[in-house]
Amino acid sequence: MALRPIDNALPTTPERPKKQAKVVVPTQKHSDSGLPDENKPPSADATIEYILSENLKAIPDPESQIQSLIEGLDSKDWTKVCESLNNTRRFALYHSGLLLPLLEKILMVLVKAMKNPRSALCKTSIMASSDIFNAYGDNLLDSFPSDAFDHLLLQLLLKASQDKRFVCEEADKALNTMVGSMTPLPLLDKLRAYVNHANPRIRAKAAVSISKCVSKLGLEGMKEIGLIALVQMAADLLNDRLPEAREAARSIVISVYEAFTESEEQKQEAWQSFCQSNLSPINAQSMVKIIPSQQSLEGRSDGGSSRTSPLKVKMENICVL
Repeated sequence: MALRPIDNALPTTPERPKKQAKVVVPTQKHSDSGLPDENKPPSADATIEYILSENLKAIPDPESQIQSLIEGLDSKDWTKVCESLNNTRRFALYHSGLLLPLLEKILMVLVKAMKNPRSALCKTSIMASSDIFNAYGDNLLDSFPSDAFDHLLLQLLLKASQDKRFVCEEADKALNTMVGSMTPLPLLDKLRAYVNHANPRIRAKAAVSISKCVSKLGLEGMKEIGLIALVQMAADLLNDRLPEAREAARSIVISVYEAFTESEEQKQEAWQSFCQSNLSPINAQSMVKIIPSQQSLEGRSDGGSSRTSPLKVKMENICVL
């Protein structure tokens, strides 16, 4: 039998070339935006220095430097803006008269910087706001026809409410400086708008600032803003979601109680009558309960020697009889 020629055999499959093993070289990822991690403070190579107010120095020949300050604040380079914000702090502390005509523009720059996603720029602007509060105080409330201060206040409340701790703590300091450097009544008018804000954290931060303002007022000042309005605000805050807001409400109630009953002989009775006349029964009961509980806490802190509750006095009288 004749063999088939080899040409009729099935074609053999050519051997596939062996794949070369791919070697992956790890590369450092760079953010397209070039922004640092916003959940932690910027690294040292960001060359941003946070200078305490007491370490800031006066500017030599400040009259010739004021124009370059404006140019620096308008820069597109965020590091230059930080540097100019620190120079703004120096002007505010040592050459406040030169900065006064530019103050409205400065506030707008601060607001813009606080909105920036760079935490370093945000914190520097918050530190600048503290120094501006100390330098100008009430001038910030009545010097501008625009709402520049309102925008600044909102940004500080927002930054004090966020989760970046080193920014949040700086904003809390700025709010405390604001309360300490301004007359309580006009500032209270600004803050009251935020106790009804949709964001509960902003409500809480506003409530804390309000409680500190109220603690600085005497009875006449409270009457000027409205005693009834204050206790109604406190009653609403007592039911707030956040403990910080509820604690601020208790502080407001205690301040109003102490001022209202200062000249009253029957303090508890006068306070109870006032609350029942101006609040709903439930809210009035809550307001009245705060005072005995506060007094009992103070009695325990004093070792029980300086205060005696009305109930204890009545029981002792019964025992004597």
